[in-house]
Amino acid sequence: MTRSPRRDLLAGLTVAIVALPLALGFGVASGLGAEAGLATAVVAGALAALFGGSNLQVSGPTGAMTVVLVPIVARHGPGGVLTVGLMAGGLLIGLALLRAGRYMRYVPMPVVEGFTVGIACVIGLQQIPNALGVEKPEGEQVLFVAWRALVEFVTSPNWAAIGLSAGVAAVMLAGVRWKPTVPFSIVAVIAATVIAQVFHLDAAAPIGDLPSGLPVPSLAFLDVSAFGSLLAPAVAVAALAALESLLSATVADGMTVGQQHDPDKELFGQGIANLAAPLFGGVPATAAIARTAVNVRAGASSRLAALTHAVVLAVIVFAAAPLVSKIPLAALAGVLLATAIRMVEVGSLLAMAKATRPDAVVLVLTAAATLILDLVYAVIIGLVVAGALALRAVASQARMEQVDFRPDLPGEHSDEEHALLAEHIVAYRIDGPLFFAGAHRFLLELSEVADVKVVILRMSRVTTLDATGALVLKDAVEKLNRRGIAVMTSGIRLDQRQALEAVGALDLLRPDGREYATTPEAIAGARKHLEQAGLLPPEHRPHRIRKAAR
Repeated sequence: MTRSPRRDLLAGLTVAIVALPLALGFGVASGLGAEAGLATAVVAGALAALFGGSNLQVSGPTGAMTVVLVPIVARHGPGGVLTVGLMAGGLLIGLALLRAGRYMRYVPMPVVEGFTVGIACVIGLQQIPNALGVEKPEGEQVLFVAWRALVEFVTSPNWAAIGLSAGVAAVMLAGVRWKPTVPFSIVAVIAATVIAQVFHLDAAAPIGDLPSGLPVPSLAFLDVSAFGSLLAPAVAVAALAALESLLSATVADGMTVGQQHDPDKELFGQGIANLAAPLFGGVPATAAIARTAVNVRAGASSRLAALTHAVVLAVIVFAAAPLVSKIPLAALAGVLLATAIRMVEVGSLLAMAKATRPDAVVLVLTAAATLILDLVYAVIIGLVVAGALALRAVASQARMEQVDFRPDLPGEHSDEEHALLAEHIVAYRIDGPLFFAGAHRFLLELSEVADVKVVILRMSRVTTLDATGALVLKDAVEKLNRRGIAVMTSGIRLDQRQALEAVGALDLLRPDGREYATTPEAIAGARKHLEQAGLLPPEHRPHRIRKAAR
């Protein structure tokens, strides 16, 4: 049970007031209407709060999800969106059962920031038709749709719509700086609705009739034959829901003390929410970072706050549908325009862009791909580029350098003896990862070894060895052996031994006993090899050998 039920109830009420215009706006923006946004906020919000892995998350329709849904509506219609939501719910439950939640932490922050910026731009562009009071032009590419809407507005201006949308956005942006605790979004929407009604602004089109209650659960939309064509969009929706929900949960944990979410349970809760929401006509849902942040700042300490948020929205659906239906679409467009602007944290972007050049490249590429292509391609491109740059950085840290083996030379030895051994033995220490991204550089370096008789590879500092690294090492040993150069190794760890064993590299070392646990043992083995080859005169052989010769 919660320790502060009163604070949780007040926090839930506060979040509901903030969430109402967002739920309506995102429902309209998705193409399924305001009622779909409300149904999602109520059904998905309640179930995600009950079954999710965070005590503070608030779920519902989000701008990021809207960006993905708009092209799905255009291609497959409203029924396709509901089917995608159902399929995505099943995929999320599957990810939870596979315990995939822990892997979401590996998504780099430049990718997250990049698609957040891209999403903000897309959300803003999607609102242009409603903000200008024109019919939404046909098309999927938001840039072209926004441009056509602007051209239509210039031809036939609708000053009432643009005035309401600009006014709502301005009130929200100014209000959040003046008094962040006041929900200026609902204040601005109410004011815009009153102005539209009092002055009979017919040019400011309202939301329209809303059902006074949730519809009866139904699977009438389901078309099993369409599963194949909808699988890719469903995977995209599930991936986005997982990523945004776990990111939101991480943000919530960071804003509190003692709260820790369960990533796999959170995926399960989001899966249940997305399975249920389409039955009531709702769009796919995810945790909402902005609403979750409001919940935390309002003093929430348990799931009761998120449940209260869903209950309050349900009451509004049942009791105030006629009033809500009079809200101008331009006012909701203003809410989403302000939301898009607030999504972009300039300070964070500048800091990340200045951190390293690869981070800046990944951020810009992901943002541009989100705007020009779509969110799924953007995340894939961001991850691939970030991974490639990270691999290059890791590979550049690996190095191989010649080292003096005098400190590890066993037994007593004179400078003359050391100089003689140094003519025939060279020791290299490999530091860092020996893997596919940089292993071939080592092959080239080893192939250029000078005319010596023994090469000692000190491998105790190799941090990673994959199959490519093992094959490269094997090739290097074979090439050196063909030149009459014996290769000794020291310090091979147990986890590296498996990779070397698999490609047959150890077979090149074992017949002559050239694999050693320590460097002194390898040097002793190299010295023995030189003695057997007659390259060490008797006076420089170990004491026991000279004695046996006498």
